[in-house]
Amino acid sequence: MTVQDVRSFNRFYTNVIGALDYGRHLYAPYTLTESRVLYELAHSPRTDAADLRTELSLDAGYLSRILNKFEQDGLIERTPSERDPRRRRIALTARGRETAALLDERSRESVGALLATVPADDRPRLAEAMHTVRTLLSHGRPPRREDVVLREPGPGDLGWIVQRNAALYAAEYGWNADYEGLVARIVADFAEDHDPHLERVWIAELDGRPVGCVMCVRDDAPGTARLRLLIVEPDARGLRIGDRLVEAVIDFARDGGYRDLVLWTNDVLSAARRIYQRHGFVLVAEKPHRSFGVDLLGQDWRLDLHGAQE
Repeated sequence: MTVQDVRSFNRFYTNVIGALDYGRHLYAPYTLTESRVLYELAHSPRTDAADLRTELSLDAGYLSRILNKFEQDGLIERTPSERDPRRRRIALTARGRETAALLDERSRESVGALLATVPADDRPRLAEAMHTVRTLLSHGRPPRREDVVLREPGPGDLGWIVQRNAALYAAEYGWNADYEGLVARIVADFAEDHDPHLERVWIAELDGRPVGCVMCVRDDAPGTARLRLLIVEPDARGLRIGDRLVEAVIDFARDGGYRDLVLWTNDVLSAARRIYQRHGFVLVAEKPHRSFGVDLLGQDWRLDLHGAQE
């Protein structure tokens, strides 16, 4: 392989995805770089300008111009960072979230149209070839935290949540099909009727595959949201994915005007309980029960969203 081979492939691929005229390709007033910045803001619960510069390898002045444009368009708001007052936290406004969702939808449609031209029997070869390119050009390095993105569910993801919850809890804790039935009902209720402004699902994605999820839904108690179905795939643990998913729920619930965030779990789920404790959840009740074919100690946890913030 020569340098010319790589350059030739780059020219071919940028033409295929419309990178040189990305805004017109997606019928949007934003370039590929601007759309990527919007994507990062939409999929990272807490982001400041320094994080964006590092993640996207952008020049500080160039990024500043992009953020100024977004602010003028009403897509973002900037506030002092909670972690470091010398930094500015960047957050999408409601209009910004709608714009990012629209761009994401159009991008999915564009890629879907591209894949539709590839025969079904050839798609595994294509996926393997893309994986090979990523692996070789990353020098075999292990996944990093910044390689994980949080996104909204796409077609098939809700079914993945049911399947992976059932499989993981059966393998790790011996739970039976009763748990799969419970998860299926929770997911079906969300799919059939939810308010996108007050309820949401996040999928953690690594190297193009889902590796975690969490859900935020309305609770029966007024002003209360409920965190549900937090899981992280075993081979993706250690990348702080669980913490990021919980942070996303907390920020979403707080921004949505909820007063409290609650969850129900079991004492055997020690790793998850440590995540909840790190983010300020307090154990409020415990009760033994027999469910999913085993004896368990159920626990109710609560977070005051208007109390101390991280």
